[in-house]
Amino acid sequence: MAENFKSEVAQEPGIRTEGRSHCKDEHETSPHISVRPVYTPGDRKAWDYDRQLGYPGEFPFTRGVQATMYRGRLWTMRQYAGMGDAEESNRRYKYLLANGTTGLSVAFDLPTQIGMDSDHPMAGGEVGKVGVAIDSIEDIERLFHGIDLTQISTSMTINATASILFALYVALAKRQGAEIRKLSGTVQNDVLKEYIARGTYIFPPQHAMRIVTDMFSWANENVPDWNTISISGYHMREAGSTAVQEVAFTLANAVAYVEAALRAGLEVDRFAPRLSFFFNAHNNFLEEVAKFRAARRMWARLMRQRFHAQNQRSWMLRFHTQTAGSTLTAQQPENNIVRTALQALSAVLGGTQSLHTNSFDEALALPTEEAARIALRTQQIVAYESGVAQTIDPLAGSYYVESLTDEIESRAESYLHKIDALGGMLKAIERGYVQQEIQNAAYEFQQKIEQQQAVVVGVNLFTLDEEKTVPLERIDPSLEAKQVERVRALRARRDKAAWGTALKQVEEAARCHQNVMPPIIRAVEADATVGEISNTLRQVFGEYQETVVI
Repeated sequence: MAENFKSEVAQEPGIRTEGRSHCKDEHETSPHISVRPVYTPGDRKAWDYDRQLGYPGEFPFTRGVQATMYRGRLWTMRQYAGMGDAEESNRRYKYLLANGTTGLSVAFDLPTQIGMDSDHPMAGGEVGKVGVAIDSIEDIERLFHGIDLTQISTSMTINATASILFALYVALAKRQGAEIRKLSGTVQNDVLKEYIARGTYIFPPQHAMRIVTDMFSWANENVPDWNTISISGYHMREAGSTAVQEVAFTLANAVAYVEAALRAGLEVDRFAPRLSFFFNAHNNFLEEVAKFRAARRMWARLMRQRFHAQNQRSWMLRFHTQTAGSTLTAQQPENNIVRTALQALSAVLGGTQSLHTNSFDEALALPTEEAARIALRTQQIVAYESGVAQTIDPLAGSYYVESLTDEIESRAESYLHKIDALGGMLKAIERGYVQQEIQNAAYEFQQKIEQQQAVVVGVNLFTLDEEKTVPLERIDPSLEAKQVERVRALRARRDKAAWGTALKQVEEAARCHQNVMPPIIRAVEADATVGEISNTLRQVFGEYQETVVI
């Protein structure tokens, strides 16, 4: 029987579907990892269980960072949300909490992300459009009105202005009378991927890295349960990277942050346990599972062998996952529910600690309440009905999954060696190497779609002559004028002397290489705005000019 099977596989014909030929040379994942028709024990001859797999909660953490994983506690179910002004977003948060979300995730509008107040001339038309507009402590107070910050974990997707938004959150907790040491959550604070993939940077990389390490140091002493960075591969994957590139470039960024913290005089086992990561759950189901497992194993070895960390928690790659926004289609948007469900399942089988599921209408607009509820219910069905949370790493030992995990690790390590040879991640970014690699991968994949070598259901295959419309979320255009009026009213009534003194202290700390977090907190408490604090730091650090990659 085995010989007959081998003979049949050797003569495997192409299978045709609506004019598209599925030939043998097309059986590969996006990073050109060849996929054989069947995997056997022969593919695992040199495999070492203890070195490459081990037990959950033990080095190298291939099977998960906790010994009990989801048998002990399910992943945090977050739903990323932010729209219009603070009141509108607050209503959505309370709706999500009432429907079973277990963690909040804040999306900020573009002016907030790049340090511009809502009345800045360049903010016109963007206020509250892709997230919530936050200018001051009054806005953050409205955003979390009626929500006990010590009883909820909050993730804030903010980078260039992360120090200011974190300061606003801390200042609000103090205003509520909360003990700030009890706060838990994450601030993304990953500026390096902004230079690579997103573009919402402000300061030159070296100065931005200094602010990051200041946050590491201050939070370690004052908010010990807060994750002061979420090192993000998500946005690089959205920009078109492969799974291998996502792992490699994310870990290379992480290495750069660790090195910067060490240069700043921090001890690795003091800050490394609070490092967290953020990955994309994309379409190739088994490749995504293998990707998460490979990343976890690689990080454990990097921290133990390269940085000589002694604390086991420093070796653990804890990560949040979001399903892939770039895979959502405006055509036949209901198909996105299926895509999101499969992507969510890959993240769970890959051992995520936290998960956001995209809404099916996000290729068209911000999600409606109904779409957000369906996305949350997707997580809940995976958690409570699928059975996958009952045992830890159920795909471990699969000939294919283990082979794919090893291959992703090997190829990602090759990228890390290349980046080291270039002088590290900052040098690689300055030279445009990382950006070019991602652009090449994105272009190649788009070519495959256009040539129908890659199928996108409902877009280049199985299309409809007439699309059905779906209800869309619309942001009230009057909210921008209302937000502008609020920030101007705040400036008119605040204590000018206290405000001026606080901003001067921010400037002095930045110039004198003091930790900028304490004066930034005092500044937001004195009603300084996000834009004003950002401008104060701009005066000291300058602004980054992008390297153009052609």
